[in-house]
Amino acid sequence: MSLYSVYARKSDGPVAVADRFSWSAALVPPVHALVHGLWLLLAGWVFATVVIVALSFVIGGEAAFWLYVLLAILIGFEAPAFRRVKTAKTGGDYQGDFVAQGEDFALVEYLKRQGK
Repeated sequence: MSLYSVYARKSDGPVAVADRFSWSAALVPPVHALVHGLWLLLAGWVFATVVIVALSFVIGGEAAFWLYVLLAILIGFEAPAFRRVKTAKTGGDYQGDFVAQGEDFALVEYLKRQGK
């Protein structure tokens, strides 16, 4: 069971964004950012990766590796927040939070409350 934030969009149907750790964002941040159109996340990842590579000459390769692992964990936790902000900025109206087993179930609960 996860907590989902549901946003209603006028052009498309409602969207549910899970509030949980995103494994795809942690393992392959640029692919996750491109798939979801999270350009700020992609730019931040590129900048942070360049900084870590530059620092690796000073702090050593092993420390740089663990620093990147920490960055990946941070991105995994914060990727849903980036998706929520993007959805809200592109015309999504926040409708509430729903606890459900999956995105589809959260949308069904939202539609039930709307009486549709």
